[in-house]
Amino acid sequence: MTDSLEKIAKYIVSDGKGILAADESNPTCTKRFDSIGVESTEDNRRDYRELLFSADGMEGNIGGVILYDETIRQNSSDGTKLIDIISANGALPGIKVDKGLEVINDQNETITKGLEDLDVRCKEYNEMGAKFTKWRSVINIGDSIPSYECINQNMDILAKYAKIAQNNNMVPIVEPEVLINGVHDIDRAHEVSTACLSVLFEELEKKNVLIEGCILKPSMVTPGMDSEHTSTVEKVARMTIDCLKNNVPDSLPGITFLSGGQTELEATEHLNAMNQIGGFQWKLSFSYGRALQQSALKAWQGLSSNKEAAQQAFSHRAKMNKLAALGQWNKELETK
Repeated sequence: MTDSLEKIAKYIVSDGKGILAADESNPTCTKRFDSIGVESTEDNRRDYRELLFSADGMEGNIGGVILYDETIRQNSSDGTKLIDIISANGALPGIKVDKGLEVINDQNETITKGLEDLDVRCKEYNEMGAKFTKWRSVINIGDSIPSYECINQNMDILAKYAKIAQNNNMVPIVEPEVLINGVHDIDRAHEVSTACLSVLFEELEKKNVLIEGCILKPSMVTPGMDSEHTSTVEKVARMTIDCLKNNVPDSLPGITFLSGGQTELEATEHLNAMNQIGGFQWKLSFSYGRALQQSALKAWQGLSSNKEAAQQAFSHRAKMNKLAALGQWNKELETK
């Protein structure tokens, strides 16, 4: 089991590959579809995701795809299982296993639900062919938050989840998302990210989680969206690397960033800058949702006649982010 967990984790981030996060819940997917005037039916969600999974740009660029419960059970329009299309394109299917957020205090801080029946669900997903799992915790930055209570509870839950996933022979992706919302500067983001990662790896060690069989999905260290203090690409890259090097063990195979409100180009540019700086043992790659899908969604517009254009848009972003994961991207490549 140990050997296979390590191999799965290494494969997902090998040779510049990253992760397509296609695990939007149905309500979130509805918001995305509303933005292009498309009804969020089960068939439309299936058609859109099938379009992504069957795009030429999957192969060689995407090592894993995070799915939602509905999607892992779906067949394509010709009857092929969607997870088989993913596998045929060289990526591993994974599954989001958390059940969303629950408020824990009067500051509207949250923990993530879903531990109670997680073992049962993981057994089923493993039998269905999922090779990895994902669980997201959410940390907000504000005047008096995050509290120690919030950080400690969330990192404890992430570690418990990771152990259950590994017990079911699936690699856990642990996602302690520090939200980009707020007026905080980059130093405050660094401070909070440091606190979260420090506690997270303490908890993973306490619960005997195999670090070599895990992937971390963190936020990049950036100023808040409404901050009056902007930061250069170089500063974001250096502050993020500093935070990771001080808190993440070298034995972790891969760190796949979430895009977290960044534009497609910002997410690519920041990732590329980090890999050009270098000086770390882990693979630094991507686990993007919107930053891989936004252009494809706009090109698709819910029309089968736009499928090829949408696939080309997705394939381009997948290729650009692979180059960024190798430190080989530049802006000129965006127009070629």
